[in-house]
Amino acid sequence: TAAIAGMNHIHPLLTRESIQLGLGFSSKKKLFEHAGDLFAGTVGLKATDVFSSLFERERLGSTALGSGVAIPHGRIKGLDSARGALYRLASPLEFDAPDDQPVNLCFILLVPSNANESHLQILGELAQIFSDEAMRADLVAAPNPEAVLARIAAWTS
Repeated sequence: TAAIAGMNHIHPLLTRESIQLGLGFSSKKKLFEHAGDLFAGTVGLKATDVFSSLFERERLGSTALGSGVAIPHGRIKGLDSARGALYRLASPLEFDAPDDQPVNLCFILLVPSNANESHLQILGELAQIFSDEAMRADLVAAPNPEAVLARIAAWTS
């Protein structure tokens, strides 16, 4: 069952609308505000809930992994299943990363407030995807959201 082995948990979290290429933000706060509006528009969440959840988690410690990647995440009451958004930033954003590199790829993950195992599995898989240098290069070079989706769909651990 190669199909099952090749399944990844990241592709289903994204839609064409949730892939945002070439935007610039002056701060993490502005990025999270944009994400709040994005999820409000696509999933019907309250923008302020999304913002608060991401901002509170970030205050506990940076969600940057290094190598220009961050995975801000938050729990959202009333969310039915995990959702994601991928931002490729026009200008790298200071994120207090462990390697002091600013961030240009940012995967925002929202999970239901009661999520436990599945959410750790998703975070683990995101860390794997983004620690893959070829994958990062492809995501940075992808010409449009469709290409980003296709590249993520093709990824296997």
